[in-house]
Amino acid sequence: MDSPVPPPPPAEPRPRRRDRHGRGMRGPVAPPQVPLSASRAETFQDLVRDSVDRLERHWPQLADVEFLVMDVPGTQEESVPLGRSVPAGKQQPARILVYRRPVEIRSKGRDERALLVHEVVVEQVAELLGLAPESVDPRYGQE
Repeated sequence: MDSPVPPPPPAEPRPRRRDRHGRGMRGPVAPPQVPLSASRAETFQDLVRDSVDRLERHWPQLADVEFLVMDVPGTQEESVPLGRSVPAGKQQPARILVYRRPVEIRSKGRDERALLVHEVVVEQVAELLGLAPESVDPRYGQE
């Protein structure tokens, strides 16, 4: 008796044509360039950058100031600051720090957070320049 010859295996695996078990697509929900995939820290940095860009149009000297985002303040103070300005030193440029977590806790949504970030940046720029916040941004406190 002759034994049957099994068919040769397929050369390449075939792509799946159906959704098994009704679970939908697998993999990332959105590609990396879509804002959905931005972390909260990246989104917060974008808010600070937008605020700085708005101010730099009217205050070109801010190009020499370093703007930093930190998660929380490093000191144990009685009240938690939202930001801080540090004047320029011998070998270091002036800095403005914005603390992400305290700002996020005090704001409810993205629009409120963007407004609060802008107010913090304006206040710190005003302190650094020795001006009133209203002179740095005439819309300060009105929005």
